Amino acid sequence: MKISEIKKETEKTAKNSERKKEIAKTTKNSGTKKEIKKTTKDSGIKKSDKNKQTDREITENADKNRSDRKREKHATIPIFVPHLACPNQCVFCNQEKISGTKTPPENISKFLENAANGLRGRFSSVDIAFFGGSFTGIEPERMISYLSQAKNFSASRPEITGIRLSTRPDYINREILELLKEYGVTAIELGCQSFDDDILKKTKRGHTSKDTENASRLIKKYGFELVLQLMPGLPGDTEESIRKTMTKTLDLAPDRVRIYPCVVISGTPLEKMYLNGEFKPLSTEEAVEIAAQYIPLFESKNIKVIKTGLHSSDLSQNEGVVAGPYHPAFGELVRQKIYLNKAEAELRKMNVEGKKTGIILVSTGNISKMTGNKKSNLKTLFEKTGVCFSVKEDASLRQDEIKIIL
Repeated sequence: MKISEIKKETEKTAKNSERKKEIAKTTKNSGTKKEIKKTTKDSGIKKSDKNKQTDREITENADKNRSDRKREKHATIPIFVPHLACPNQCVFCNQEKISGTKTPPENISKFLENAANGLRGRFSSVDIAFFGGSFTGIEPERMISYLSQAKNFSASRPEITGIRLSTRPDYINREILELLKEYGVTAIELGCQSFDDDILKKTKRGHTSKDTENASRLIKKYGFELVLQLMPGLPGDTEESIRKTMTKTLDLAPDRVRIYPCVVISGTPLEKMYLNGEFKPLSTEEAVEIAAQYIPLFESKNIKVIKTGLHSSDLSQNEGVVAGPYHPAFGELVRQKIYLNKAEAELRKMNVEGKKTGIILVSTGNISKMTGNKKSNLKTLFEKTGVCFSVKEDASLRQDEIKIIL
């Protein structure tokens, strides 16, 4: 069947399902008006009292407003489709270990309903995300079924603000983008990994850097949010090739990036390379240094870094990581390093000779980033300058801004 025919069949099935739900809902709520009248009568509330607020109500509203502000957070409902449509085995990849999932949910709609109910009231916006495979390479019938269920569910839940998916650069074309647009997809993540063609060959990615460039520009042209996934530390990576990847990413100006320093996961070809002495992964310190070097460059160009490092608890529980820069708080280590770099850069402009103490001012909520784990940043600054620093908040400073007083 052609994609257009599959769409018609899917839409017809979805309409019938929605019609049945409406009939059931109408039958269930048939006595609602009588119940409302009875409740109002029994409560003893006069019409003239309806617009009056008691002290208790005012307090409750104030508490609710504070609660609402706390809930101004974003969440993602991830639907893992491990290895679906992947044409080959990338040397570093084992999606079953990363996601803890072997197969996608049998009923996407039911899965979404259960997940959304669990998030209800705690987040102001929620995305539906298809991760773990090459989504746009899935057979059309299955892909359209997934998209249709996600779109229909989104229509019934105002807190759902978008549908995102991850795929390969060589699985993007105009026809696919037209389809994704029709089903309400808002963001597309490309597994870019590297812009060095030699490294792409060594890791058996099966696409070229040019594929990524072309797909990125087409995605942006169609108005989707573009996210690029980068993986420094792949086999053959050097300081120069990593710089090349980061520079090309800056040139393409995606909306967001994810940085996953390469780790060795069990059950992958990369594990064999590592055990045979053919691959040496980055240390945690090296990976932190690389991320801390390039994240400020991305953010200076309004490219948001939405994730740094692998954070799946499944990996720890299943002993999925064999070697490499895996740390449960990797992102926090990177932010601490960024703050240390800022402080060192500022101190290079200052005369610290003869100074014994100093104060580093940071924006609200960022003291721990400046002090570092177990005060490691302050210890490093003392070793380099001889100055004993304390850290304080200054609400007038911009986010991630620091100020040093000697």
